[in-house]
Amino acid sequence: MKSLQGKTLFITGASRGIGLAIAKKAALDGANIVIAAKSITPHPTLPGTIYSAAQEIQNLGGKALPIQVDIRDEQQIGAAVTEAIKTFGGIDICINNASAISLTDTATTSMQRFDLMHQVNTRGTYAVSQACLPHLLKADNPHILNLSPPLNMDPKWFKKHGAYTIAKYGMSLCVLGMAAEFAERGVAVNALWPKTVIYTAALAALGDLVNKENCRTPQIVADSAYCILTRDARDCSGNFFIDEQVLQESGVSDFSKYAVAPGKRLIADLFL
Repeated sequence: MKSLQGKTLFITGASRGIGLAIAKKAALDGANIVIAAKSITPHPTLPGTIYSAAQEIQNLGGKALPIQVDIRDEQQIGAAVTEAIKTFGGIDICINNASAISLTDTATTSMQRFDLMHQVNTRGTYAVSQACLPHLLKADNPHILNLSPPLNMDPKWFKKHGAYTIAKYGMSLCVLGMAAEFAERGVAVNALWPKTVIYTAALAALGDLVNKENCRTPQIVADSAYCILTRDARDCSGNFFIDEQVLQESGVSDFSKYAVAPGKRLIADLFL
């Protein structure tokens, strides 16, 4: 596979950030994008809606289907998948990008926030993958890609934000299990994680955790996702990819274009 032309991608959380960047990259090939996200009206601190994302995708040559979906609700997921099939005739790629975050310790993580992270991250990923699966099994070169980290059991990743780590690792455990489960049926299941912190509106909304100038843009994740999704699914499954390594394997050596502020020190992302 060298192109995503005509492919249908079901992307959660694609109204902004990394999800939108991946969608726009695929749109350049003329792909069909199902924008499965919650935002239908502009947020004061998180710009972007499913409709503005759809316009950006269409401007780049792709086809877009914006659907308001809360991935905590399997009925909404099922309805979105049905609409995707009705509109585009199938689903070739499922990208589990939507995520909830709270970098809080045990004492300060409310159970409401705990539940949100697990319902969106682990349960949402499982539910969306399950709903897309019957259609992926009919597709040529089907992929599931989760935006989740490699499984690193170093206690330092649990010490300060255990609830978030467990929720993100749940997404990665889905990769571990589903890659093995569907290996003989030809569905690739992989994870992708950035080497450095990626600057997005969602990150900015968390406060001054990192300086913008010490981050990369979502484009590096989009470009590496594209490299993965255009590989032969039967020869590319069960991997925990790091964006920079994927691009290095594809011949990229200059990463300066991905820096928010070229020349500034980059901060490594969590779990690495």
